[in-house]
Amino acid sequence: MKNIKHDWVEKRVGWLAIFATLAISIGGLVEITPLLFQKQTNVPVEGLTPYTALELEGRDIYIREGCNNCHSQMIRPFRAETERYGHYSLAGEHVWERPFLWGSKRTGPDLARVGGRYSDEWHYVHLMDPRVVVPESNMPAFPWLAENTLDGEYTAKKMEVFRQFGVPYTDEDIAGAQAAVVGKTEMEALIAYLQSLGTALQQQAN
Repeated sequence: MKNIKHDWVEKRVGWLAIFATLAISIGGLVEITPLLFQKQTNVPVEGLTPYTALELEGRDIYIREGCNNCHSQMIRPFRAETERYGHYSLAGEHVWERPFLWGSKRTGPDLARVGGRYSDEWHYVHLMDPRVVVPESNMPAFPWLAENTLDGEYTAKKMEVFRQFGVPYTDEDIAGAQAAVVGKTEMEALIAYLQSLGTALQQQAN
């Protein structure tokens, strides 16, 4: 390795790709491996509870409608962020998330602490016509959410999959999943999900 000159490597695309991949892999292992053994990245924060059946369905609707493309759920530890959105995000708040919805794009505000900030009615009006409550908003309206209803056909199966990932759903949670969501509108589910965001840390603060 010591006898290989940089220009020799740089002129040979194949070797350059191999060495670059090797360097990135080693760097990735050094950065990522310690996180697998740190308590703050593997242990849920105190007060964290799994999503209810309705919240879980709401999360899927949130992803389906592309909400995570415009709203991040990760408050960075900077004063400008914490003063606007609240306490910076902790890994322990997201140990049961699959997939993670942290994001980095903020066409709209961060939603990591939106739970409990507004009433259900405010969310309903906002989703039906955002400009009624936020005149300068460029967010689209989602009126069909108030019309579409859930049948809960796959809710229990989703919870079973999440339980395999370590989410502490009980047999009772799974058995009652369909009954908890059937007949509810997608709007109700999405609002339930939004109202759950960041509430574990808010309970600690109180």
